[in-house]
Amino acid sequence: MDGLKRKAAASVLLMVSLGHLLNDMFQAVIPSVYPMIKESLGLSFMQIGAITLTNQITSSLLQPLVGYFSDKHPRPYGLVAGMCFTLAGLLMLSMADSFPLVLFSVALVGIGSSVLHPESSKIARMASGGAKGMAQSIFQIGGNMGRAVGPVMVALIVVPHGQGSIRWFALLAVVAIWVLAKISSWYKKQLELYGRSKSKFDIENDTHLSKRQIAIALTALLVLMFSKDFYTANIQNYVTFYMIDKFGLSVASSQYVLFAFLASTAIGLLIGGELGDRYGRKYVIWFSILGSSPFAMLLPYCDLTWTIVMAILVGLVMSSAMSAILVYGTELLPGNVGMISGAFFGLSFGLGGIGSALFGWMADLTSIQFAFQLTAFLPLLGIAAYFLPNIKE
Repeated sequence: MDGLKRKAAASVLLMVSLGHLLNDMFQAVIPSVYPMIKESLGLSFMQIGAITLTNQITSSLLQPLVGYFSDKHPRPYGLVAGMCFTLAGLLMLSMADSFPLVLFSVALVGIGSSVLHPESSKIARMASGGAKGMAQSIFQIGGNMGRAVGPVMVALIVVPHGQGSIRWFALLAVVAIWVLAKISSWYKKQLELYGRSKSKFDIENDTHLSKRQIAIALTALLVLMFSKDFYTANIQNYVTFYMIDKFGLSVASSQYVLFAFLASTAIGLLIGGELGDRYGRKYVIWFSILGSSPFAMLLPYCDLTWTIVMAILVGLVMSSAMSAILVYGTELLPGNVGMISGAFFGLSFGLGGIGSALFGWMADLTSIQFAFQLTAFLPLLGIAAYFLPNIKE
């Protein structure tokens, strides 16, 4: 019987990752079509940043609230409702012919994401079998793969056939709704077995950290996420423009560079989860953010080939921090998995949105190449990991 339960939990974990893949692939459609809508609607770089800001702020402001509410009042089929918002946003984006309508469309997609992340993160923890870091990595790798596949799908489908072809992604949103309905059914059974407050493998707060230590640790995590997410936002949203401006690549070719970066982040995330479970999350956080700084600082001064190599190395190293940061946060405040997950994912999206708008404004004032040179110093803030206390499991 235990073997059957483990197999069921493993299948749920894979389905959660698949749901995350589809959700974040839809999210990736938005920055991938920026060159197209910038030209067709005559938008500035600052307006492009505002689109990202709308999408990510919508998601980031709601995620902690959704997580807090789900900790207190779980709604297993809320995942399905959230994906319905995403479906509506994609259909509207395929027909958007004005800047305000684009903003409203991406806001709907953001609302769908705000429901999926905290709830799915909690379900991944329930299905972890105790390997919380690896479970979070498997969950998050789905999202990273979705963001990596999104630009390629846009290059193959939307670039040749136009904005209206975004509606084909709506069919995949229907598939996502079916997958999330299956997950929700398992989630409902777990709530009946174990109750709403904790999963079977949540740890108790036996670290004996003082409130001051916890406050310092949370502040350090905030600095680390600022460093990681501001830099990642610049790469993810503007590397296509950078490659077009500096090396004269086509729009389609620049999408493959973005794919290479996002694919490397998926691999790094999986490695980070395994190393965090085995050797400790603090050391993974140290290595991932500060360790990516040499590659980030070299990237703006390389030729085409080495620019791609540096982007891949930055993605591989820096991405290994996310699951470690998230699990570390839930261990600081155990029993609040939904709220912590929502807060951290929301913070990640919010910082990314603010960073995107800021870098767009900077690129308008100076150049896209100068923006990349300036942001290269952000990973040096990884030194803040020094202030994280060791947590015994």
